[in-house]
Amino acid sequence: MAGACVRVSSGAVLAITLAVQSLVAAAALVVPVLAPAISAQTGVAGESVGIYVSLMYVGAMAGSLMAGGWVSRLGAIRASQLGLVLCAAGLLLSVAGYTVLLAIGAVLLGLGYGPITPASSHLLIQTTPVHRMSFVFSVKQTGVPLGGVLAGLLAPKLEIGVGWQGALLVTAAACLICALLAQWVRAELDADRKPARTAGLGNLRAPLALIFSRRTLSLLAGASLCFSAVQWSFSAYLVTYLHDSLAYTLIAAGALLSLGQVAGVVGRIFWGWCADRYLGAALMLAVLAALMGLGVLVLASLSAQAPVPMVALALVVLGAAAVGWNGVYLAEIARQAPAGKTGMATGGALTCTFLGVVVGPPLFGAMMALFDSYRIAFVLIVIPSLLCGALLVVQRRRFSVREET
Repeated sequence: MAGACVRVSSGAVLAITLAVQSLVAAAALVVPVLAPAISAQTGVAGESVGIYVSLMYVGAMAGSLMAGGWVSRLGAIRASQLGLVLCAAGLLLSVAGYTVLLAIGAVLLGLGYGPITPASSHLLIQTTPVHRMSFVFSVKQTGVPLGGVLAGLLAPKLEIGVGWQGALLVTAAACLICALLAQWVRAELDADRKPARTAGLGNLRAPLALIFSRRTLSLLAGASLCFSAVQWSFSAYLVTYLHDSLAYTLIAAGALLSLGQVAGVVGRIFWGWCADRYLGAALMLAVLAALMGLGVLVLASLSAQAPVPMVALALVVLGAAAVGWNGVYLAEIARQAPAGKTGMATGGALTCTFLGVVVGPPLFGAMMALFDSYRIAFVLIVIPSLLCGALLVVQRRRFSVREET
């Protein structure tokens, strides 16, 4: 274990990064969760939540590109603190309820969200044994769905008690408190920072140049774009599909979506263990692409008379794969990155991942409108992921060793 993280245990680093990841994920989702209440009081159209999420991930793409420079110059903990503060600022702007401020707040939340994973990857690569990387990174990535669970469970209760604005303020305060608490370990974990390094907009090209200079990194980034398009199309449209096509009530459809998300949490940990112990990252991701295709095909073939357990099983398979792939992917990005450039490589790769979030759901919606069928749209959106899975199988030997710089 090299680097500066010598006095803070690997378990403590994992706990810190998991806590930060969970909190920023909750911050990113609190406005969409409270969209009906915000719409009722402000008049902002409820369907604007899709635009809000797109703006947030445009900001996340920019934040990911800048993350490598921030981590190098400021340190991974300081970059995480900056991300938490930006998330808090985005929520504080959103409290006003004006459309323009909500839009700016979404971009700020994305800018804060973007650096968190590159920063945590920089820390974890220094404290995690190579043979446990996929598992540890997968555990850390459970912070994303866990943040969704926090937002889904706590934000509505806070809205009842203190109103939607109070819920946003509480979440912003939690981000700021977390940033303050992280200062306790900053000196040790940021000892490898390079203050002379520039960290401005001029470095935006470097992360993408690094990704596309290496075959393994570019393959992973391309696969992540396709996988994230499936993941977010599944998350965004499943309830409507179950309600409109399979005649489920909204409550029942929401419960089944939650089941798929929980399967994703379990899947992230299980797939990481499988990748470390048996398959390796490339083959594991190819298997997950195949499981996405299987889950989609079964889901698209079901009728309104299909037994609930059969629908639930299809969603467990699809959720475990479509929501559970991220940890294996990020661990392999860190493994394939040049020494000292984990944060930059992760930031560049996540730009492609977030691009899948930005374009995937709108593309799904366009295909659904064109063919007037959610079933066809689900099948079409998963085809690129299947092709990426096949390519990963063909190229899997490249992932056995790092490419030379």
